[in-house]
Amino acid sequence: MLKDKYAPGEPCWIDLGTDIPAAIGFYGPLFGWEFADAGPDAGGYHMASHASNLVAGLGVQQNPGPPTWNVYFCTHDLGRSVELVRSNGGTVLVEAVEVMAAGDMAVCADPQGAVFSFWRPHEMHGFAEVDASGTFCWAELVTSDTAAAAAFYSAVFGWGAQPGDDPAMPYVEFQLGVTSIAGMMPRPDMMPADAHNYWGVYFAVDDTDDAVARAAALGGSTLAGPMDVSVGRFATCADPQGAIYSVIAMGPTP
Repeated sequence: MLKDKYAPGEPCWIDLGTDIPAAIGFYGPLFGWEFADAGPDAGGYHMASHASNLVAGLGVQQNPGPPTWNVYFCTHDLGRSVELVRSNGGTVLVEAVEVMAAGDMAVCADPQGAVFSFWRPHEMHGFAEVDASGTFCWAELVTSDTAAAAAFYSAVFGWGAQPGDDPAMPYVEFQLGVTSIAGMMPRPDMMPADAHNYWGVYFAVDDTDDAVARAAALGGSTLAGPMDVSVGRFATCADPQGAIYSVIAMGPTP
């Protein structure tokens, strides 16, 4: 689906701080992405496109440990958004900064330590394509305290929290009005105790098992799945540098 604008609180962009050439060699053939250097003032940042539509960014890794995908949420008032993070127990890791003519951004963490970013658009609104095979389709918070996280994001973004209908799977859908825009789940037992809470990203694929097999051939690994859930078939994987992502082939009634 092509898209050219986002409401405040919607996921609108993702990027990965990593070994850029290695990531290009993995995600390019995996998802059919093409890459372009964002220019001499962008510090090596590359824009990934799918069928000529912007879908993600790659930058030089800044954080210690394995690379992590970063989710950006749209805001039309960056100053107020940052203050709402602070006043509700979150942390501002990178203060508001202008990204050339593209927009303004800030990097924050919720009270449980999950990192996310704000994006206030100027010339670049965010994803130009979503929900198609090879593009972003969902963001999911994995956290140690779902009740506290729901309260925080409600205060910052105005999200509602709708519990899932599967009693065997404690899952929450974050909603803007009646539209589900992201998910939340408690940390699984298999997650290492020293691993941080995090926002994960999902990419749509036509065939989950094929996407897992192709990732393995490119040097990636599978952390969970493939498995069937009510909305389709998904797997959680890691790229060769250790960045975690998920893929999902949606069922007939997503």
